Amino acid sequence: MEPLWIGIAFALGFLISRIGLPPMLGYLLAGFGLSFLGIESGPVIEEISDLGIMLLLFTIGLKLKIKNLLHPEIWAGAGIHMILSSMGIFVGVFLLSMTGLKTFADLTWTTAGIIAFAMSFSSTVFAVKVLEDKGEVDSLHGKVSIGLLIMQDIFAVLFLVFAAGKTPNLYALGLPLAILVLKPVMQYILKHSGHGELMILFGFFAAVVAGGALFEFAGIKADLGALVMGMMLAGHAKSEEMSKDLLKFKDIFLIGFFLTVGMSGKITPAVLIASLIVVTAILVKVPLYFLVLTRFKLRARTAFLSSLTLANFSEFGLIVASVGAANQWIPNEWVTIIALALTISFIIAAPLNVRSYALITRFHNSLIKFQQTKRLSYDRTYDIGEAEILIFGMGSFGTSTYDTLIKTYGRKVLGLDYDEDKVQEHKNAGRQVIHDDATDMDFWERINFNRIQSHQVQLVMLCMGDHKSNMYALERLNRINFDGMIAAKGLYDDEVNELKKNGVHSAYNIKSEAGAGFAEHVCRNLCQINQQVDTTNDNR
Repeated sequence: MEPLWIGIAFALGFLISRIGLPPMLGYLLAGFGLSFLGIESGPVIEEISDLGIMLLLFTIGLKLKIKNLLHPEIWAGAGIHMILSSMGIFVGVFLLSMTGLKTFADLTWTTAGIIAFAMSFSSTVFAVKVLEDKGEVDSLHGKVSIGLLIMQDIFAVLFLVFAAGKTPNLYALGLPLAILVLKPVMQYILKHSGHGELMILFGFFAAVVAGGALFEFAGIKADLGALVMGMMLAGHAKSEEMSKDLLKFKDIFLIGFFLTVGMSGKITPAVLIASLIVVTAILVKVPLYFLVLTRFKLRARTAFLSSLTLANFSEFGLIVASVGAANQWIPNEWVTIIALALTISFIIAAPLNVRSYALITRFHNSLIKFQQTKRLSYDRTYDIGEAEILIFGMGSFGTSTYDTLIKTYGRKVLGLDYDEDKVQEHKNAGRQVIHDDATDMDFWERINFNRIQSHQVQLVMLCMGDHKSNMYALERLNRINFDGMIAAKGLYDDEVNELKKNGVHSAYNIKSEAGAGFAEHVCRNLCQINQQVDTTNDNR
């Protein structure tokens, strides 16, 4: 019967996606529907769920750089937020225990503390999925969000180790040495694993066996082992390629996770009411994220986007609650309450993240009041100088476009990208690229008066990987009455049609037109070869 449950999850995910919301909401609703019918999660779904979470953490590790965790806004920000949000939620839960409300009555201060701690976490699964769907994993707010989540995950693991009887065994003492020995071996295998199914299979092996099973053998949670193994391979020349290859497999397996969350317990009226009450803790968590991050000198925009990404409860919170229930620290029904609150928080956060840029536009003047005058060096905007051609998005397509324009026209071309590391790589290669973002309202407000209306910029090329980002930049260009040429790329015909409908002069379907570009390139080279042959023959 379990394959049928996955089919139901797919059907609801498909229907939810048709109204512009993430499919994961459909998977959650499928789980709650099956739970309502009295169907419990089976071993196959749970195995799929565990595998999905390990692959998720492994792919996070592949993109993680330790230096990003060492920023005070990450390690200190995560700690301060966890302390303050736990205290706020604790006070609310403890006060509710005095009201006599069912499920809240007779909660002790210890019980309230465990519940508050469990609800202070935000969901790694949800956040990474949203960032991937929007193509923003490598954006600054994406890196900040993931950094905060990893610190929270570390706090959760420490809780499981020291407070829940998850004491590592003696083999854990050998883990540092094992990791030190494994690192060159694993990197060597990755280097020689090709580009197809062998590399994908190696990714599964690295996450589940070399990482998960090794840490499980040492008495430590397997998920942490998958994360560490990913971090060990991060920075390798093929780590990004492996991450992309594993993406679709990870998404499939995560369906099991969302199903198990929905099927985790019986929903009674009392549980539903309690969940609706405790989900209001988001009203504490989200403003706290924003305030903490802006106090650490992040821009209001970055802090706001990160806060929306983290506007939910966590699967690790569920694990903490489950351990608490197993040790009789909290009533068993609170696991279901937190699971349902987790789902409701996903339902609330999903449309907020879909409309994140519209919300920034609407509340920009209010948000900017919280921004510090002095900001972090890597979170500020720059001027475009004397550039006449702007290329937004310096991935492989944008880089190729930049190099072609420089070679062909020799004009003042400027690339812009939100990934600071990528920008530095381009600068090292001699390209003129700055760290800025087409989805940044501050950028458009400044560029409006400084350059665009003076007719200095004659061509804007939208080469970002995410269609929504390209559309947002196009909307801002239209709003400031940009009268130069606009070109953009799309992956599908419907994206190309939408771009043209909204004012793009030239829209390029990189999938269907890539072959035509390749043929043109070959023909051009053949013509050059033939000319060289003809010249040689004439000389003879």
